[in-house]
Amino acid sequence: MAGERLLPVLSTLEPLFPTRGLRRGSVVSVAGSTSLALSLLAATSAQGSWCAGVGLPSLGLAAAGELGVVLERFPLVASPGRSSGAGGWSWVVAALIDAFDVVLARPPAHVKAADARRLTARARERGAVLVLSGAAGAWPEAAEVQLTVASAVWEGVGRGHGRLRGRRVEVVTGGRGAAARERRVALWLPHPDGSIREVVDERRAHARRVVS
Repeated sequence: MAGERLLPVLSTLEPLFPTRGLRRGSVVSVAGSTSLALSLLAATSAQGSWCAGVGLPSLGLAAAGELGVVLERFPLVASPGRSSGAGGWSWVVAALIDAFDVVLARPPAHVKAADARRLTARARERGAVLVLSGAAGAWPEAAEVQLTVASAVWEGVGRGHGRLRGRRVEVVTGGRGAAARERRVALWLPHPDGSIREVVDERRAHARRVVS
């Protein structure tokens, strides 16, 4: 039964979560990287789950596809409630939570605490996962798992020349309960080959190869 309450994430991203996956009924916040937020949907999307995006007008669907999101099962509501403010946004998110396994949403500048509580409760009741992408502190409720990209360095550019090949990021994890203990995870997002990988200390890797 515990396994049925989890939606998978890429194996590289499992260390970010105390449950090694997305727990149904939970809220996950991601600050500092839309790519990281999107990558959380890749494995569950590939296994047949339907996901949705809301409030992300500049999101590139090609980039989402490259990160592993199955676009045929990823409808996007780019700019909900533009004329009705945060209230329209929360209404759209609530409707999507009723219908999809994972909802990726960017909160507007001002989300009422009452709306945040209602959406958190709705995700819990429906067994959906609400992934919030945006600046830290934009959501008035404490997310179960909080991921923050603390630093990012692009590789491949020399002194005014070269081509961007890969990006190394440091992700700080936190949250409530089992996720409360802060940890730091270094990732390639993306690796020069386009995949998402753990950043391996080459000296330690070489030492392990020598010992073995």
